[in-house]
Amino acid sequence: MKDDSSAIARFGIGQPMRRIEDLRFITGRGRYVDDRTEPGMLQAVFLRSPYAHARIGRIDTTAARAVPGVVAVFTGADLAGAGLGPLPVKPPIKQPDGSGVAIAPRPALANGRVRYVGEPVAMVIAESLAAAEDAAELVEIEYEALPAVALAADALAAGAPLLFDEIPGNLAFRWEVGDAARTRAALAGAAHVTEIELRNNRLIPNSMEPRGCVARYDAERNRFEFAGSIQNPFAFRTQLAEWLGWRNDRLRCYADDVGGGFGAKNQLQPENAMVLFAADKLRRPVKWTNDRAGSFQSDAHARDLLSRVRIGFDAQQKIVALEVDTTANLGAYLSTNGALIPTVPTAAVLGGAYAIPAVYMHVRAAYTNTVPVDAYRGAGRPESIYLLERAIEAAAHELAVSPAELRRRNLIAPEQLPYKTALGRTIDSGAFPLLLDRALERADAAGFPARAAAAKAKGLRRGLGLAYYLEATLGPPSDAARIAFAPDGSATLAVGTQSNGQGHETSFAQLAAAEFGIDPQRITFRQADTDATPEGGGHGGSRSLNLGGTAVVLAARKIVEKGKTIAAHLLEAAAADIEYEPGRYRIAGTDRVVSFDEVVRAAFDPKRLPEGLAPGLDETARYEREGTNYPNGAHVCEIELEPATGIVRIVRYTVVDDFGRVINPLLVKGQVVGGVVQGIGQALYEEGVYDPDSAQLLSGSFMDYCLPRADNLPLIDVQLYEGAPTPTNPLGAKGCGEAGATGAPPAVVHAVLDALREWGIRSLDMPLTPEKIWRAIHGATA
Repeated sequence: MKDDSSAIARFGIGQPMRRIEDLRFITGRGRYVDDRTEPGMLQAVFLRSPYAHARIGRIDTTAARAVPGVVAVFTGADLAGAGLGPLPVKPPIKQPDGSGVAIAPRPALANGRVRYVGEPVAMVIAESLAAAEDAAELVEIEYEALPAVALAADALAAGAPLLFDEIPGNLAFRWEVGDAARTRAALAGAAHVTEIELRNNRLIPNSMEPRGCVARYDAERNRFEFAGSIQNPFAFRTQLAEWLGWRNDRLRCYADDVGGGFGAKNQLQPENAMVLFAADKLRRPVKWTNDRAGSFQSDAHARDLLSRVRIGFDAQQKIVALEVDTTANLGAYLSTNGALIPTVPTAAVLGGAYAIPAVYMHVRAAYTNTVPVDAYRGAGRPESIYLLERAIEAAAHELAVSPAELRRRNLIAPEQLPYKTALGRTIDSGAFPLLLDRALERADAAGFPARAAAAKAKGLRRGLGLAYYLEATLGPPSDAARIAFAPDGSATLAVGTQSNGQGHETSFAQLAAAEFGIDPQRITFRQADTDATPEGGGHGGSRSLNLGGTAVVLAARKIVEKGKTIAAHLLEAAAADIEYEPGRYRIAGTDRVVSFDEVVRAAFDPKRLPEGLAPGLDETARYEREGTNYPNGAHVCEIELEPATGIVRIVRYTVVDDFGRVINPLLVKGQVVGGVVQGIGQALYEEGVYDPDSAQLLSGSFMDYCLPRADNLPLIDVQLYEGAPTPTNPLGAKGCGEAGATGAPPAVVHAVLDALREWGIRSLDMPLTPEKIWRAIHGATA
C-alpha cells in the first residue's frame, strides 16, 4: 500500500477532482446495454401502432413466424392467455373527495385497442436483429380508426372522444393543495392582481443512450436477471415481480453504465416487461435496444401543462397570495410517476423563495391519444418555478418596478429562516437576497443599458432576463451503501443510488477516501444492483449525494470504528483511548500511531486481531432523509435578437447557486451547465408537437425536434455559494442535478420578452422559435 498523503490534499472533499470514470468512457471501455452479449442471445423488435386511436381487428403472424431465424412472435392475446394484466402503477395521490385516481390500465402489448402512435402491438424475437426486423414487417394487422384527441383541454371538453369507456370525460383526477378560501380572499383584497396564462411545452427526452434491456434465466440459481438502461433497479424489480406474480428474490435487477436518463428511464415501460416475459417463456437471453425513431414514439414525454396564474400584491408591493389552476396532459395511460409530477413535486416549491402567506393550487389531469407523460429533469419543480417567475415578471412591468427590485422586496430574508411556507413545508436555509445581488453584479446588469444601446445601433435588440429558482430534493426517502476492503488495501464501494453520467464513481469515492485518508483510485465503484445493497432509491429527485452520499460516509465511519478496536489491539491500548484522523490512529496524548493501511492489513490476519473479532472490514449503512432541503439560486440571461429574422443568440449567461456544502465543484458545475442547456432547449428550441385532429406525432425525429447545439450557447458562468449548508443531512449538501433546468426557462424567456418590449409584446409561450418571434414582431407592427 502506497503513501496517500499527497492524494488526500488533491482529492479531498471540496477539491475539483477529475472524473475517475471518464478514462473508461473515452477509451471505449464503458459497458452499456447494447454491449452485453450472452451465449444464445436473441434479439427483440417491437411493432408499433401507426394509429393514435383504433380498434385492433385481425393480427396474422404466420408470415413473420416463417422467416428464417424467428423464434417467437408475441401479441396481446399471448399475455391475456398467460393471465397477465396491465403494468402495475400505484399513484400516491387522492382527489379532493378522498377517492383515488382513475387509472387507465396499460397493457405491455395492446390488446383490442391502441391509444397512441407508437404503442407496442407485437413483439418479434429472432436469432438476429435483421431477422427480427424483417419479420416485423410481415406481421399483418387490421385497424379500425377511431376519433382521437391530442390536447388536454380538448380531451376534457364535452363530446370529446373517450379513450376508456370506464373513465368519463377522460378525467384522470382532480387534485388540490392549499387554502382556497384564504387565497381567494387575499386576492380579492389585493391592491394589484396580475393574471397570466402559460403553457409549459411538451418535451421529448433524448438521452445519448436509448432505452434498452437484457433478460436471462439463471438456471444455477433458478432466478432471472434483468439488466437495463434504467434509473432505479430496485423499483423495477418490485414492479416486474408484481406484474409476473413472482417474489422479489426470483429477480435480480441491475444497471451497468447508463448513458443519460433525465427521468425518462425511471418508469417501467411495456418493452421492459415484455423482454423479461420472453426470457421466461423461451429460457434464452433476450435483448432489446430502442432506435431513435422508437424513442420519439415510446419514451415517456414530459411537461405539457396549461396553467392560469393569479398573483396579488399589497400597496407596498408585497405578495399576498398566489393561485394556480393547471390542466395536465397525462398521455394515453398513467405512467409510473404520471400522476405525481404535476401535483406533489410541483407544489413542493410553489411559492419559490418568496414569503407568500396564502397559496392554492388546483390540477385537472386528462388522458389523451399521446405518448404517456412522466418525469423529466426537475420533474415538477421547473414547471412550478416557471409559472411563478413569469407571473412575478409580468407583475413587475404592470407595477412599473424593476423585476429585480420586486423580487428583492419579496424574497425570504435570512432572519425569517427556517421559514414555513403557506403549504406547510419548511425551507431550512439560504441567503436569497445575497445570491440575487451577486448574480446581477456578476452579470454586469448595471452595464446592460450601454450594451443594449450599442446593439440597437447595429439594428439588433438586447434583452436581460432574471429568474430566482427554488428546488427541492425529493425521490425515495432512503438509501444504502456498502464498503468492503480487500487484503491488498483496495475497497469496493456499492451504492443503491445510481449514476447516469453525473460522476458518482468519483464523488462517492471522494467521500469514502476522505474518511479513510486514502487515494480514491483505490476504490472500485459498484452501483444500482439489487444484489449489492439491501435497498436503493435509484436516480431521481436530486437525491443521490444527500442520501447515497451520506450512507457512504456512515458506512465508512463504521469501518473506522471497527478499525479503532484493531488499532487499540495493535498499540496495546484501550479502544477508548484511540483517536482517529484520516489515515491513522493515535493513542490520545502520545505520538504512538498506527496507519489506517496497517489496520486494514491486520483486519485480514486472525493472529493480529483481538479475540472474538471477525476478520475483514465490510460494513453496510442506511440513511433516511431527515427533511427536504432546498437548492436555490439566481439566473441572469442576456440575449441578442435580430428583428428581421426572429433569431435569438444568448450572449451571456450567469448563475449563482446555493447547493450547501460542495463535495466536488468541477462535477457540480458540470451538472449546472447541463441543466441550463436543457432549460435553454425548452425555452428556445424543443417542442413535442401533435396534430390536434389526428393526434399524429409531427415532431418524430431530429428533422422536426430541435435540440440546442454547442454553437447556440455561450460559456456559462457558474458561481457556487457555500455559506448556507443544510442541516437536513450530515454532509450539509443540497441537490444540484436539476437546478439548471429549473432556473433557465424563465430567465431565457424574460430576456427575450425584454428585447421585445418596444413592440408591446408582453407574453409568448415556449419555445420562442425564430418564427414565433418574427410573427409576433410583424403582427404587432401590422
